[in-house]
Amino acid sequence: MITIRQITRDDLKDLSQLYDDLIDKKTNYKKLVEVFETIKSNDNYYILGAFKDSELVGSVMGIICQDIVGECRPFMVIENVIVSNHIRRQGIGKKLMAKIEIIARDRNCYYIIFVSGGQRKEAHAFYEKLGFKDEKVEGYRKHFFED
Repeated sequence: MITIRQITRDDLKDLSQLYDDLIDKKTNYKKLVEVFETIKSNDNYYILGAFKDSELVGSVMGIICQDIVGECRPFMVIENVIVSNHIRRQGIGKKLMAKIEIIARDRNCYYIIFVSGGQRKEAHAFYEKLGFKDEKVEGYRKHFFED
């Protein structure tokens, strides 16, 4: 059975390992704990974990941002979507995205936005099945530090 819940400090070691797979490099665990402690009291951050039995097998982070145009409704930015390689295609990503969408709707968000690397065609098909539209916008990043 899959359970979706907020990540706690006790889950951070496992979350760090998931993130290692996400970005193909080691996550700075000490910094992860420090940042987690900072944002856990901010009710605009949601870090959800998918657990199969007691094993963390997936995660998503949603951040509520307040907008200042139109009706000035908030929107949600999604980052760090990951499901463990050994358990993909079992509905876990769908459950994570459904839960984060419920949170966005409950918080009166006008929309959800995220970026996905151009090479991740399988992920793009997954997102489209969930109702997300490829609006053909360009995404830009400016990195301040080299990896």
